[in-house]
This record gives sequence, C-alpha cells and structure tokens, in this order.
Amino acid sequence: MGTLRRALRLPSARLSAVVLTVVAVAAVSGHWLAPLDPLAQDPARTLSGPGLHHLLGTDSLGRDVLSRLIAGTSSSIVATLEAVGTALAVGVALGIGSLWLGRGYEWTSLRFVDALQTLPYVVFVVAVVGVLGNGLTQAMLAIGLLYSPIFFRVSRAASLTLLRAQYVEAAELFGAGRLWILRTHLWSKILPTIAVTAAQAGAECLLAVQSLSFLGIGVQPPAPTWGGMLADDLGFLSQQPWAPLIPALTIMITVGALNAIADAIGDSADLPVDASPAESGSPQEVPDALAVR
Repeated sequence: MGTLRRALRLPSARLSAVVLTVVAVAAVSGHWLAPLDPLAQDPARTLSGPGLHHLLGTDSLGRDVLSRLIAGTSSSIVATLEAVGTALAVGVALGIGSLWLGRGYEWTSLRFVDALQTLPYVVFVVAVVGVLGNGLTQAMLAIGLLYSPIFFRVSRAASLTLLRAQYVEAAELFGAGRLWILRTHLWSKILPTIAVTAAQAGAECLLAVQSLSFLGIGVQPPAPTWGGMLADDLGFLSQQPWAPLIPALTIMITVGALNAIADAIGDSADLPVDASPAESGSPQEVPDALAVR
C-alpha cells in the first residue's frame, strides 16, 4: 500500500486513477447510468450528431452512442479481468513453482511457456473458441494463456533474486517452511512487480479484447462492446466521425491510464527493468538450501 500511495502522488497517476475510477463505476452501474436503452433503434435519427436527446449522437442504426458506450464498459472490463486473472494465476504459479518444485517441474514449465510464445495469437484464440464455443469466457481463457508467459518471466526473475538473499537462505536453514518463506518474504517483495505487470497486461488484454470484438469473437451482437461499436460504424467515418471515434478514444484513454498507473507504481517501487534471469530457456540456478533433491 505504501508503494501505491507514493505512486498516487504523481499527477499522471492521479489523473489515471480518476479515469479508471470512472470506467469502474460505469462498468458496475452501467445499466442505471445509461440514459437510453443501448439496444433501442431509432431509424429517424441514424448517424445524427451530438444533441440534447443524444449527447454523443447515434450510430448507423439510430442507437444512442453514449448508452452503448456505458453499457459496453461492463463486458469490456469483465473480459479484461478474466484474461488478466487467468494469465496471473497460470504465470505466477508456474514461475514461482519452477524454482521450488524441482528440476523436472522447472524444465516442464519452461517448455510449456516456450510453446505458448510460439502460438499465433489470432489463430490460437479462434481455435479455442472453435472447440469450446464462441463465448466471452472461452476467448478470455485463450488470451489469458497467451499472456501468462509475461507473469511467468517477471515472477520467476523476482523470486530468483530474492531466493539468493542471505536472509531467505538463513530462514530455510533454521527450519522455516517454504510456505512461510513464500508468504513472509517472497510475496510481499514481488507484489509491486506483479502489480506493475498486471496493469501493463491489463492494457494489452483490453486491446486484445476489443480487437476480438472488432472481429466478432467473444461478446456477440447486439450486446455492445467498444470494439464492436468501432466495427459497426467504421464504414461511416466520413459521414459521421463521432460514432466510431468515440469508442476508439475510450479504448485509447483507458489503455493509456493503465500504462500510466503501471509506470507510476514501477517508479515508486524502484523496480529493476531487466528481467533477464527469467527470459532464458534453460533452468536457472537455485540456492542450494532451497533446491529440491
């Protein structure tokens, strides 16, 4: 929490926190905040500009852009959280476990991560959706797996550095259990690194979610999503720029806020930039006191 408080002293972090708070409120309370039914069509007002009745105008089917933007926030944020949660759970479990559970587990986890990094993004997501069904959860599971190597690298690199610390080796030699060491020494030290990675991955996953929505994968029409709104009205950019530009700007601002928060936390925690220990494809040296024999 101290790191977060220091981060929020930066003007960019405070502004980003305000933006993300607005997005969170819209995601939770979107059904009550939307001024009109996001699915209601008004053929007499297609592609109309901002006005008193439609504050941000209407799209090509006469639907209120502001209402669809607010309603689409919930699915966009839920999808991003699902993807980041999957990536964090898989990546951190593999990253920390590869240093604690023996050489066999370490080799297997490294090969698994290497295999994930070779998979084509769109092809893999389409394949998973084709097997499990075209739904939000299925698509987010695929995205989460593809982003798990990011958490694997940073958690492994941070843990490897801490496991070499003398106080951790001393605790192991004096009989401290591994779960106690993990909870007391490791987790509190690597948490800022995980938080920065989660914010950065959240920005990338949000872009991935909207890209899939643009392609019609994940949330299905007529349910609104930011990427789906952009796809629906991109062809009318010359006639009414408001309709496609508003969701595009919303995506850009939200992604920028997440990246700014990540940078602020990283600067406040004084995190090292180089995560090279985890990027190697070969098993890393683990302190003798912690090695599994």
